Amino acid sequence: MAFNPIVDHEKCVGCEECVDVCPVEVFEMEDDKSVPVNAEECMGCESCVEVCEEDAIVIEED
Repeated sequence: MAFNPIVDHEKCVGCEECVDVCPVEVFEMEDDKSVPVNAEECMGCESCVEVCEEDAIVIEED
């Protein structure tokens, strides 16, 4: 099963918490927003979802 992390850039405040917590380095910061640059590495642990206080991240299953 594949997972697809999605960041809502309207909600993202650029706190970088998801970048710091992700064990497989899915996210990087671009223009002060989080971007899932390595989405194929996502293992669906949802650590990023839990740490995001703005509810800007969802993980969809493919």
